[in-house]
Amino acid sequence: MSESYDIGPIRPPSEAGSLLIRVSRNCPWNKCEFCNVYKGSKFEKKSVADVKCDIDKAAAFYGRRSSIIETAFLQDANAILMKTSELAEIIRYLRERFPTIKRITTYGRAQTVSRKTVSELKELKEAGLDRIHMGMETGYGPLLDYIQKGATPEQIIDSGRKIREAGISLSEYVMPGLGGKAMSREHAIESARALNAIDPDFIRLRTFTIRRYTPLYDKYEKGELVLLSDVEIAKEIRLFIENLDGITSALVSDHMMNLLQEAQGELPRDKEKLIGVFDRFLALPDEDKTLFQVGARLGWFRELDDMADPSRRAHIIDIISKISAQIASSGGNMTVSDFLREAMMEVI
Repeated sequence: MSESYDIGPIRPPSEAGSLLIRVSRNCPWNKCEFCNVYKGSKFEKKSVADVKCDIDKAAAFYGRRSSIIETAFLQDANAILMKTSELAEIIRYLRERFPTIKRITTYGRAQTVSRKTVSELKELKEAGLDRIHMGMETGYGPLLDYIQKGATPEQIIDSGRKIREAGISLSEYVMPGLGGKAMSREHAIESARALNAIDPDFIRLRTFTIRRYTPLYDKYEKGELVLLSDVEIAKEIRLFIENLDGITSALVSDHMMNLLQEAQGELPRDKEKLIGVFDRFLALPDEDKTLFQVGARLGWFRELDDMADPSRRAHIIDIISKISAQIASSGGNMTVSDFLREAMMEVI
């Protein structure tokens, strides 16, 4: 049996089928208050030799099946932190050992990328790095400070522009709902402003869902952070899209926490269609909003049109009735949507 190789805990959903190669362990920043992935773990650099050894082990593991590997993702949270020449060497070696790879991607922090020159990023592009995924989360300065992101709007814009200038594909991640009620409007408008200045290849929505054992959860429990409902988040995303202007990005909603996953398209062509998805949801009667929320969270609905299916509709209505009865029997006064949100905190 082939010896196992080092694999980290996370990767973007779009890299679900990718070969995972760990260039460093954990997160060098590790202060973001919404994240619990690396809390309690120490950041560790890996040498070029160690990473090459892992690539060799991965090649041995796959053997003749290595020809099926077409994409690879370099882990963990900020592989771009590695010295440019060393990372380029690793990328070239990975392509040598897996010649069928068509795309190599990685995560990068804005603060780190902003310290790189365009020439350095071009060196990575020439070595074979195709895409960088960046967790922007928000373009609103006070919210970046509040969540301890460790980056400024200016760094986010500068790093994004450098990546684009270097010819590397860029995915920017936005986290609707992250600012709660207090900062919702500014979060939407300023995030759009930053992205308008960058024009990334992809804008990916990652709806904020609060996680236990994070600093933001402590603020939520103290009442300092007031979360948005699904309806309020839909209004925030609509405002965000409305303020996207002059860019040719693809808006992608490819995460299970996004309520309206059908809201995907190319800008500017599909802007009105995207806004229309949210207008349609917001115009639903309250009982149908709840019906869709429950059906979507449980995987029965992917699009608003799915509610027209009589059997699925009846099934979700029955589930809502049982949840309502459970809430009533416990003496609670929360809504069905709040009940689902509390339940989701236990599983993410």
